[in-house]
Amino acid sequence: MKKYQSIKGFYDVLPEQQKYWRFFYDKAYQILDRYAYQEIKLPVVESTDLYIHSVGEQTDIVEKEMYSWQDSLNQDRLTLRPEGTAGCVRAVIENNLTYNGPIRLFYQGPMFRHENVQKGRQRQFNQLGIEAFGFPEPLLDAEIICLLHDLWKELGLKNIELHINNIGDPEERLGYRKELIQYFEQHKDLLDEDANRRLHSNPMRILDSKNPKMKAIIDSAPKFVDSISGESKAHFEKVLSYLDQQNIAYSINKNLVRGLDYYNRTVFEWVSNDLGSQGTVAGGGRYDYLIGSMNNTETPAFGVGIGIERIILLLEQLDHVRDYSQPLVYVVNMGSSVDEYALNVSNMLRAQGISTCMNIGTTSFKSQFKKADKSGASFAIIIGDDEVKKKAVQIKLLRKEMDQQEVLFNNIVDFIKNNAH
Repeated sequence: MKKYQSIKGFYDVLPEQQKYWRFFYDKAYQILDRYAYQEIKLPVVESTDLYIHSVGEQTDIVEKEMYSWQDSLNQDRLTLRPEGTAGCVRAVIENNLTYNGPIRLFYQGPMFRHENVQKGRQRQFNQLGIEAFGFPEPLLDAEIICLLHDLWKELGLKNIELHINNIGDPEERLGYRKELIQYFEQHKDLLDEDANRRLHSNPMRILDSKNPKMKAIIDSAPKFVDSISGESKAHFEKVLSYLDQQNIAYSINKNLVRGLDYYNRTVFEWVSNDLGSQGTVAGGGRYDYLIGSMNNTETPAFGVGIGIERIILLLEQLDHVRDYSQPLVYVVNMGSSVDEYALNVSNMLRAQGISTCMNIGTTSFKSQFKKADKSGASFAIIIGDDEVKKKAVQIKLLRKEMDQQEVLFNNIVDFIKNNAH
């Protein structure tokens, strides 16, 4: 018989791992509500042309990593979404979401890239995307960075650093592009295949290379931020002043360009040293020209994507993450007439917001108590034939020293609530 397994790079999230995901989403939604961002749901399949246009034809994503195919019915070229911003921009344009003014949005869900599988780097991975449209002001850049800073604090993550850079506006980069080409042509023998291919089409992408053999020549390359002037420089300096005002530490990384072509001005990454080579847990920046390139309407925008799997790896190193599936009460029951009563007790507790796991099956009291202890429950409610007759239960505290007590049905909720802390 054939053995079926998950496809490489596509994985299961098992029940014992779900507490980290629930914890992340709970905290993230709390922060996003605090900042008044609205959720939008986006499809996982979009037109291939959307990604070629927005992400950039010379990027790794478009050149190597997209899952694309031609629809057999209407011959459309389709792609599983490799990132979220392009689809969000498409939704904003299609639904005219900025008609009444600027809008703040977020979305979450799976993305797909055909890349080498490593720890924290899968072919199906999950992102939380945060996007704001219609805000040209540097205060918006700072707001989203502050939002992430608050999220790390709420999650209890400490060893995460902010790297930030200014890549200017497209017209400002034309002169820098020529300067980069001239510089890298002098070191062409040290460039890898990807860098040589991009030398004349998109030389700034060479700065984003992770090839350690090219680190020295990249570090010595001309720095765009050193020569920039005008509005983009003033914009960036204002962003930094807001971060200083909020006591958010940062490092200016002059080689940071991000891997997508639509960015301009502020770009940034949050990086953790606790994840090895896959240390970037969130990244984004400003993309003021993307919407205009698609509908000829100038609409400034700023966004960030958070790699949830990498955040989960950090959360797994902590000991404060709540297990959401852990019941407060475990109902132990045995006897010829207990099932209906045990169900009534369990559902009465659940109706009062008390998480309850009820034993099902005819196992011994000893076996049931082992399950109750393993479940992490604080209380065991014990029901036998005598308790059914008395319309009562026996309650035993599993994590504290206290004698087992008989409690009438109408008093069970009060007893649990009074002894839960």
